[in-house]
Amino acid sequence: MHLATHLLLSWTAANLKPLEKRDRGLVTLAGIIPDADALGIIADLFYRSNQPAFIWYEEFHHALFHNVAFATMIAISTLALAKRRLLALGLVMISFHLHLLGDLAGSRGPDGYQWPVPYLFPFSDAWQLTWSGQWQLNAWPNIVLTLILFAWMLYLAWKHGYSPLELLSSAADKNFVATLRNRFGQPKP
Repeated sequence: MHLATHLLLSWTAANLKPLEKRDRGLVTLAGIIPDADALGIIADLFYRSNQPAFIWYEEFHHALFHNVAFATMIAISTLALAKRRLLALGLVMISFHLHLLGDLAGSRGPDGYQWPVPYLFPFSDAWQLTWSGQWQLNAWPNIVLTLILFAWMLYLAWKHGYSPLELLSSAADKNFVATLRNRFGQPKP
């Protein structure tokens, strides 16, 4: 799935129960941070002209951070950083695993390649998660899901008074929510 879809899905998970900003941020981050292993594409593009066999993206995307070892590191970090530790931990694990589920459902490449999720990596290569019905990254189910999640995010921002923008800029978030409330009215208490 696209990063935007992962962001909206993890933001939805962060709003399943009332949390403070920091804990919402941790839950949201847990749903997008697995794709940090895709940053190898930058090195690939930079070095490809000099070393054609440089394939960090192909080798490491869906490998380094899409597994139970990384989930454990996220869990430990959550316990150290969250204010409502157990609730945040539960939502972080939901968010992380929604990321994996999203990738299993909708990350097939245009060439038909399915990105397997090596869930037990680095302990074992025995369990490579795939789904034969995986749709392409740009297929209509991904687009529809993204639009639904975007509409839901707008509703949550209007209702609760904060949006994913709060993780980047409080001022931008306040302006965004004010715009929504000016357009659609104030939510009922």
